[in-house]
Amino acid sequence: MKPRITVNKVRKVWNADTPKATTAIDGLSFDVAPGEFVVLLGPSGCGKSSLLFMVAGLETQTEGELLCDGMPITGPDTERGMIFQEASLFPWLTIAENVTFGLKLRGEFPEKRDRVAQDLLMKVGLADAGHKRPDELSGGMRQRAALARALAMQPKVLMMDEPFAALDIQTRAKMQDHLLQIWRVSGASVLMVTHSIEEAVALADRIVVWTSRPGRVKEIVSVDLPRPRKPRDPAFIELQLRLGDLLADEVDRAFREMEAAV
Repeated sequence: MKPRITVNKVRKVWNADTPKATTAIDGLSFDVAPGEFVVLLGPSGCGKSSLLFMVAGLETQTEGELLCDGMPITGPDTERGMIFQEASLFPWLTIAENVTFGLKLRGEFPEKRDRVAQDLLMKVGLADAGHKRPDELSGGMRQRAALARALAMQPKVLMMDEPFAALDIQTRAKMQDHLLQIWRVSGASVLMVTHSIEEAVALADRIVVWTSRPGRVKEIVSVDLPRPRKPRDPAFIELQLRLGDLLADEVDRAFREMEAAV
């Protein structure tokens, strides 16, 4: 099966050719299969979010290849959607209008936009919130609306940059369940950044464990646990401990680098 996303020997240097040049990523390589859920797990500052921006076409790599379905990524495209830590909804639009904003820009008729909004808002549990404004919703509800907006464009790849980090534990667990249900139906490949080992084990087909900066692949861990996954399951706990051991040295190294930079 041809990879949906190919990351081949990618290097990213911020502020290149200046005294402030910083190598965020160096020699990073892995693939994402069609319909696969891949989580990026590593210490802060190792380049995980930088990679998402490059896959989204919002930044360019310094060296190496980034491909989507075998074609070079040269800029943003509707087949690659992104969800940020903050929901980033337009406050002057209703939730339904936010969800279908991309479809409106694409010139879709209002009738189709209404159908898409109703369908997606029902899937994310916001069927009665379409007429509301973002400031009338909780943080979890706004993130569900952002998920619906990304899915409205039917992307082949959905990138998520710590989308649930600001939510309380109960809401976060509910959002993870919503995400898995919608992901199964959508068929999209997911590339998600998180700092939570438990979240990574709960969601991923594979977990790409990163080194500290410059970010490289330390190990790729397959998660062969049936869904839905239970955090108290001994196999779940064992995998968490293994990932914690893999990350421990990298987190320590990242902290030492941050302290040295102060």
